[in-house]
Amino acid sequence: MSAQDTIKSEITSNDVVLFMKGTHEFPMCGFSGQVVQILDYVGVKFKGINVLDDADLRQGIKDYANWPTIPQLYVKGEFIGGCDIVREMFQSGELVTHLNEHGIAAAMPAKA
Repeated sequence: MSAQDTIKSEITSNDVVLFMKGTHEFPMCGFSGQVVQILDYVGVKFKGINVLDDADLRQGIKDYANWPTIPQLYVKGEFIGGCDIVREMFQSGELVTHLNEHGIAAAMPAKA
């Protein structure tokens, strides 16, 4: 299976996929770590795929979305963006709205 086939399979068979450096438990870059924190904060379960494990996958995901950086977030097969876009969407409330509109339960925790 090619890297492109693997990517397509992952994003079509999982509601939320994060191609990242490292793992959910041990992000290997600050940008990946920020997106993990945001998704955890809004309570979204996601599949994290460590691109550091496979050079073909690491390049393949950049080619797939025509996006030069990692992490990359996909929701219901749709490319959302990298860290900056996810962070901006989170801060504006658009991320939670987008997730909910696509049938993925997400919420901003109540402020104490």
